[in-house]
Formats: sequence, C-alpha cells, structure tokens
Amino acid sequence: QVQLVESGGGLVQAGGSLRLSCAASGRSFSLYTMGWFRQAPGKEREFVAAINRIRGPYYGDSVKGRFTISREDAKDTVYLQMSSLKAEDTAVYYCAASSGNWAATPAAFGSWGQGTQVTVSS
Repeated sequence: QVQLVESGGGLVQAGGSLRLSCAASGRSFSLYTMGWFRQAPGKEREFVAAINRIRGPYYGDSVKGRFTISREDAKDTVYLQMSSLKAEDTAVYYCAASSGNWAATPAAFGSWGQGTQVTVSS
C-alpha cells in the first residue's frame, strides 16, 4: 500500500488553469500506475488520467487536450495540470495508485488520497 496526499485544489474562473499535486509515501512508487479521478455531487467517480512507466499517459475523453498528467518518481509525486477549465470540471479530485494490472475504473486502484476540491466558476 501507498499513502497519498493531494494538494493544489481551489477556486478558479472558467478558462483558467490549476495544477494538482499528489505526494506518495511508501515503497516502490515508480512501479505504481498513478491515476486521477474526480467526483461531482450526485455523480459517479470518473476517470480523469493515468500514467505508468510502460505506456501512456491515458486520459478520459472529457479532459483530452486540456489536462496533462505527469510524474516525478524522484519526488514520489504525480501532477495533474488542468487548463481551459470549464464549470463542468468542478468536482473533488482524487489521486489513486494501482500496483497491478490497471483499468480506467476506481475498482482497479487500491490506494486513494482524501481528495481536493476544484471549483470552476463560470
């Protein structure tokens, strides 16, 4: 297991940018597939992006071309750069880690952060 702590959320105007960070503690961070999910009120948790050492990155259709996931294994940190933000991007954003075969679903990730709120005002 790995412990995850997100930061960087906040309030931003539509069209603006925000960068989320997720710091991990534990062993072998570089071997994990790291992902970002989001959940808006009344909606299911949605896949945003994922990255690992073999392939990717991967993005959900709603964020392709606007969001960029990256990782810095030397710092055990994964980032989500969000640009051209829209009101519909408003959600709690969660960082997650998968130690095995992964898929773009929450069930494939075994470790989760506490979440950080992103609010986009229109």
